[in-house]
Amino acid sequence: MEFIPLFMFVAVCLVLLLGYPVAYSLAGTALIFALVGLVTGHFDEAYLHAMPSRFYGIMTNQTLIAVPLFVFMGVMLEKSKVAENLLAAMTQLFGQYRGGLAISVIVVGALLAASTGIVGATVVTMGLLSLPSMLKQGYAPSFAAGSICATGTLGQIIPPSIALVLLGDVLSNAYQQAQLSMGNFSPDSVSVGDLFVGAIIPGAILVTLYLIYVLVVTWLQPHKVPKAAPDIVQGTNIFMALLPPIVLILLVLGSILGGFATPTEAAGVGAMGALALALLQGQLTIHKLREVMLNTTKVTSMVFLILIGASVFSLVFRGFGGEELIADVFNQLPGGVFAAVLLVMVVIFLLGFILDFIEITFVVVPLVAPVLLAMGIDPIWLGIMIAINLQTSFLTPPFGFALFYLRGVAPKSVLTSDIYRGVIPFILIQLLLLIVLAIWPNLATWLPHYLYG
Repeated sequence: MEFIPLFMFVAVCLVLLLGYPVAYSLAGTALIFALVGLVTGHFDEAYLHAMPSRFYGIMTNQTLIAVPLFVFMGVMLEKSKVAENLLAAMTQLFGQYRGGLAISVIVVGALLAASTGIVGATVVTMGLLSLPSMLKQGYAPSFAAGSICATGTLGQIIPPSIALVLLGDVLSNAYQQAQLSMGNFSPDSVSVGDLFVGAIIPGAILVTLYLIYVLVVTWLQPHKVPKAAPDIVQGTNIFMALLPPIVLILLVLGSILGGFATPTEAAGVGAMGALALALLQGQLTIHKLREVMLNTTKVTSMVFLILIGASVFSLVFRGFGGEELIADVFNQLPGGVFAAVLLVMVVIFLLGFILDFIEITFVVVPLVAPVLLAMGIDPIWLGIMIAINLQTSFLTPPFGFALFYLRGVAPKSVLTSDIYRGVIPFILIQLLLLIVLAIWPNLATWLPHYLYG
């Protein structure tokens, strides 16, 4: 009977593979197991009585208000041609150099990630705008596709990231639960803002490694990266294209870093800023506003419905003794804390093939994080490691979500095998960053500890 939580997890994965909606799969599987447990006398119905308070806690969670606001900001920027203007400006700036268009794609992708935080939108937008131009100039299809896919996933780690917002909320609860289990009844807290600050240095390192890779390919394999005809650089256009996203980044991240606003308040500033930018650029119409509002509502509804389903699943999982099972497995692993973290990272990476980051954040992280944090792991470091791991799974063939996003908008001349080959170097770069963070965790923890103590 002690392996019922494991059977639950396997069952929900099988149901998801059959194509059923995630939220209903999580809640439905959990309730079926709970019903069987009640009939056989192996489940305490008091856990089911706790569900209404769980749902009320989700609906009144102040941190999660940031989700619709950041989604609104990202969708509004996507519709207001900020990416198109940025790419045109960066192409003017770097297009006269060999590999300049690839450098432009990475720089624009990083700025979009820091402005929107939405992976799918960035991959699709960059695929539509830059892939035809790169192919026309003679870039190798694999190199062009890999650059766009990898750059599009930067929204997973560079704040303000929706993934970091959700991870921050989950880790905050897990950290308090871990400290209470250790007898600390005045527990410290970790916030979304801590994760935002902790992700700045790793995100900057990742962008730098991408740029170094492009320069290395340009030097060693120039046939993959042709030299474009020199263009006239127009400083005014470049300045006007760079100004809106940089101002928005400074408003959102600057207010958090300076301690002037919480991430939720900064999300409101970002949403209002994106609306003002669209209005100033003449891109705001009633039709576009309606479309942005509908997309925001759909994404937000999906997130909260999955969160409710995951809450039911985790409650029943705990009712069957799932936490104790995980703790026993981790404690019996040879290698201690290192082996436990490695096992969790491998499981999350593999689950990234079949589950979105939202499901993994709401289902897997609440189950394993309290046990890992009780073993003395820094919550900020753990959050950044999970975020980069999920970003890597977005790229990994054959099921990486970013690959599907680009395949949907890429020309038929770009083969699926080209996309798969193109992302492999970027996957290795991200794995290298994970290893570097494992060796030097201060890269993720120094800045938030320096700013907030």
